[in-house]
Amino acid sequence: MDMMAPIRTTVQHRRRFFLRADPAAAAEARGHVRAAIGAWDLPIDAYVAALLTSELVTNAISHSPDRDDTVTLVISWGGDEMRVEVHDTSRSAPVLVAAPPDAETGRGLVLLDSLSTDWGFYETTTGKAVYFTLES
Repeated sequence: MDMMAPIRTTVQHRRRFFLRADPAAAAEARGHVRAAIGAWDLPIDAYVAALLTSELVTNAISHSPDRDDTVTLVISWGGDEMRVEVHDTSRSAPVLVAAPPDAETGRGLVLLDSLSTDWGFYETTTGKAVYFTLES
């Protein structure tokens, strides 16, 4: 996992959404990612992109210090890479752990690590952003 955001190619498309930090946010975020993939006609596996987005949004909400917070979803496409970022107000760094097979939580970052091209996080003025990329 990279601590700093890597340099990105020129962004050809970008969308930003503000989501209320509640359980419906993950479904809403999945819908936005699928819509972007369709609208931009991207050669990206929409199922994988939606799954990883859902994991990031769920983590952001579950670790939010204030239930009245919003999370920001940023979807971008540049070159041959889709990048999804989820911004939240938590300052806690994501930690990749080995969850047992019967655990109900703790496997989100394992999925991120195994299915994305790259992932990481960076600090923001209001908290942090966790991102993943998928290449075509």
